[in-house]
Amino acid sequence: MTKITTAQEALKIVKSNDFVYIHGGAAVPEILIDALVARAPELRNVTIGHIHIEGKAAYAHPQYKDNFFVNSFFLSSNVRHINQTDNGSYTPIFLSDMPLLFDRKHIKVDVVLIQVTPPDKFGFCSMGVSVEASKSAIRNAKYVIAQVNNQMPRTYGDAMFHIDEIDFLVEHDAPIFSLQLTTPTAIETQIAQHIVPLIEDGSTLQLGIGNIPNATLAEMGHLKNLGIHTELLTEGVLDLVKKGVINGYEKKIDKGKIIASFAMGTQRLYDFIDKNPSVEIAEASYTNEVGVIRQNPKVVSINSAIEVDITGQVCADSIGSNIYSGFGGQVDFVRGAMLSEGGKSIIAFPSLTNKGESKIVPFLKQGAGVVTTRAHVQYIVTEYGVAELFGKNLHQRAKALINIAHPNHREALERAVFSKL
Repeated sequence: MTKITTAQEALKIVKSNDFVYIHGGAAVPEILIDALVARAPELRNVTIGHIHIEGKAAYAHPQYKDNFFVNSFFLSSNVRHINQTDNGSYTPIFLSDMPLLFDRKHIKVDVVLIQVTPPDKFGFCSMGVSVEASKSAIRNAKYVIAQVNNQMPRTYGDAMFHIDEIDFLVEHDAPIFSLQLTTPTAIETQIAQHIVPLIEDGSTLQLGIGNIPNATLAEMGHLKNLGIHTELLTEGVLDLVKKGVINGYEKKIDKGKIIASFAMGTQRLYDFIDKNPSVEIAEASYTNEVGVIRQNPKVVSINSAIEVDITGQVCADSIGSNIYSGFGGQVDFVRGAMLSEGGKSIIAFPSLTNKGESKIVPFLKQGAGVVTTRAHVQYIVTEYGVAELFGKNLHQRAKALINIAHPNHREALERAVFSKL
């Protein structure tokens, strides 16, 4: 019996009380989601899980609260409202641990919705721009439904799997979701210029999402033999690959290869990774495993924060008690970089919020969570400089952080230090 069918027919397999996992990032299979949402009147209490996800996420609309419950492992803007509207919740988890949820049956997966390339002559499809935890969900699901899209880049590594693992194929070509880079601000460029002197020739880079990592890449043209082992791959790396700055020659593992768990960018990035043997898209249990990360020398991780207190505690997933994003891979790479020979972990952010409040604070906001602990932190960077916190006591940390806070807030921070420490 042929596996090829329509989205409407394939999604009939979903039943009330099922758990459905959706392929994340830019790989979201929108046509399959549309067919699932169309069945909302027939369904009750279907739980939908995913990491950061692009697209409409119509299932997360509060009107469907009796039909769909969103269990998100990283809140993107399209589902950020779920904790307030009571039609979903956030599960705190390191991205490296995500595959364990399914492999160890902490969550039993009924249906997986993915987007793949057409099979090659040997029957192998590629998951293209995203593997993250979707591969483990596929391994453990009762049913796998795939949108087959000629516009999905064919990538290698863990992205490859056989068509026999798919139960229903829905053929539908559509552009992959794009992430357009914006021009860095003057402050973001200043931050990048403070970061780059910390990076040596032969370093292996992990870069989080946002303008600061990409502004930093733009300042690295003078460096040599850089490598990439990261969670997210963006097109900020492409110019450095073209110049030969990024070549992976000094990596100890995956030498000469760019390793990532998912990729988001424009068609320029997708064209670069398509059928490129120097790029591998791997499971998060590999890309984000501390024991793997630390094997490369001079690993540099660059991530961000919502706020940092004067002892070095990093809040990166919430604004007060309101969950904003998630743990993702920050802690995985902070620790992996720190343990790498010559490695450095960097948390970088502008000194002020959009409202003019200091991001370096005496106390984290009430309800705010600590993502990276003060024992993990090594370097904190703002547009005012670099604070190296590793090995520093609380008084020394406070002084170093006040020195890179916005000048308008330094006096208040100093007063808080005298009353607190």
